[in-house]
Amino acid sequence: DVRGLMAELPRNMAARFQADYGLSEYDATQLTQSLALANYFEAAAKASGQAKLASNWITGELARRLNAEDLGVETCPVSAERLAMMIKAIADKEISNNTGKVVLEALWEHSKVVVSSSTEELSQAAIVVHRIIESKGLKQMNDTGALDAIVQQVIEKNEKNVAEFKAGNEKALNALVGQIMKASGGKANPQQVNELLRSKLA
Repeated sequence: DVRGLMAELPRNMAARFQADYGLSEYDATQLTQSLALANYFEAAAKASGQAKLASNWITGELARRLNAEDLGVETCPVSAERLAMMIKAIADKEISNNTGKVVLEALWEHSKVVVSSSTEELSQAAIVVHRIIESKGLKQMNDTGALDAIVQQVIEKNEKNVAEFKAGNEKALNALVGQIMKASGGKANPQQVNELLRSKLA
């Protein structure tokens, strides 16, 4: 029975995604709703080496955009390779997860003008993604020296928050983190900011 065979395929694929990529049953089922979607995910997961992150972006932000414009993944303006290179930039802490949305937006708009082929050389995809990150100045500040100076400055200017944090008020730390993020133009890595602050105020 051909129909029985067809129904079996997505289930098998979902099971394989769980086994190979460590995805939850829910994510694996979402990603195997069509062969095109499953192929897109696999290409992105393999190229980025970040299956979970690829799954989150594809079932989240990407799906939202495709739905909003009534597009199928077959006609997605952003190739799996480009999405993979953006995910890799997040995994390498080059950009934050939030900044990823800005990059995705730019990739989306850019590809509508220059319709990209369905598969692309990874090196080419990486160039496009990095051009966007550079041209929009989105790279996270990972230079500890520069960040250290900003943290120090914010600590000196906010004695009240510092005193409150030392007295056990965790919320006061968030206020300081906020100031540092603002001073760095949103480019500091929040996790790094948190660690630096805590070590300075310990």
